[in-house]
Amino acid sequence: MLRKILIANRGEIACRVIKACRELGIVSVAVYSIADKNSLHVQLADETYCIGSAQAKKSYLDMPSIIATAKSCGADAIYPGYGFLAENAEFAEACTNSGLIFIGPSAEAIRKMGDKAEARQTMHNAGVPVVPGTESIIDNLNEAKKIAKQIGYPILIKASAGGGGKGMRIVNEEKELEKALRQASQEAERSFGNSGVYIEKYLTSARHVEIQVMADNFGNTVYLGERDCSTQRRHQKLLEEAPSTIVSEKMRTKMGQAAVRAAKAAFYSGAGTVEFIVDQNKNFYFMEMNTRIQVEHPVTEAITGTDLVKTQILIASGAKLPWKQKDIKLRGWAIECRINAEDCYHNFMPCPGQLTTYKPPQLENVRIDSAVYEGYAITPFYDSMIAKVIAWAPDRKKAISLMLQALQDFKIEGVKTTISLHYKLLTSQTFQKGMIDTNYLEMHLDEILKQ
Repeated sequence: MLRKILIANRGEIACRVIKACRELGIVSVAVYSIADKNSLHVQLADETYCIGSAQAKKSYLDMPSIIATAKSCGADAIYPGYGFLAENAEFAEACTNSGLIFIGPSAEAIRKMGDKAEARQTMHNAGVPVVPGTESIIDNLNEAKKIAKQIGYPILIKASAGGGGKGMRIVNEEKELEKALRQASQEAERSFGNSGVYIEKYLTSARHVEIQVMADNFGNTVYLGERDCSTQRRHQKLLEEAPSTIVSEKMRTKMGQAAVRAAKAAFYSGAGTVEFIVDQNKNFYFMEMNTRIQVEHPVTEAITGTDLVKTQILIASGAKLPWKQKDIKLRGWAIECRINAEDCYHNFMPCPGQLTTYKPPQLENVRIDSAVYEGYAITPFYDSMIAKVIAWAPDRKKAISLMLQALQDFKIEGVKTTISLHYKLLTSQTFQKGMIDTNYLEMHLDEILKQ
């Protein structure tokens, strides 16, 4: 078992890992920027070290500083969380070269899945369905025009090295292609230091369904059901649920087996998520693989009775997977709402400020993952998430009802939040019927907010 873990992250995921460390008897080490000196993860950790200024590149993205801190404090391993350095192959490699265990997949697997064009080719070779599109990076406009004509408009331009909607453009006709290609490439360069983009067919009225996988270092891999992440705005997830309203047991098995093939093709270990796009005929296609824990992992934990973070740590310690596929049983329904400090009535503008009131709901089967407290100041330097609310119930209708009660009970003052949007969304007929697709919120946001 590992003795001491440095958490190279902040916010609620850092608090989540500290909790797992405590339950496993492992010493937790928090690193923080000057802006985060009063953060909850700093208060909860066994040891704390300031690693730089508020700018992420001078603190949470400073690889030499993080590794030097881990070495000097005697940590065995580094847990990267999500965001920041979580999917940075160079960081994973640097940890290993420094004699530290990187709690995640190998640098090789991160590279293979991080390059979206290479990932598509890897999946194709593994027999995993992929969306029609290019097999490599687009080098010029003429090539892009040729491919677009072959697969038909609308198309989607995507950053090869990216995620989170960055470097992504929808193109409905050829006259839009040149500008979109240039913009996507420039945004990809700014966001990821890699201007490479590729093209795939854009599926309208599609669902975003992802499969959670877990693999050990002995060749064992399982899937833990699916999450429906179709409630999005500008390719950013707002709400997730598990299981999905469109996935049957037969479809779940097919998607799960495809996800396991994907993980094995990448020689994967640890927690990962294989993301699929599902068309109106319930055909599913590989989009990408996230080589880390996901923000929405609690809904999977809720319906499977597992602890994914503790399992990651155990696998990194050299343990075998604690379950076989037959051990994974889904029970009930879980919904997660991401509560952000944003003004949803004004283009989701971030709203930093002090939380003058912070009273989370106290309800059975409602989990709150957060790193804030009353009096805490949301800064403009990082993600605006305040909390994740996770509600579990025996069925979907009861889960929705419980989440609505939790949102009503959640009292936050001092900043604007997305609570009202989530409440209105959950009461909409389209959501209650389980008919949300990836375009729904974008197209109907104004009418939802007017409810």
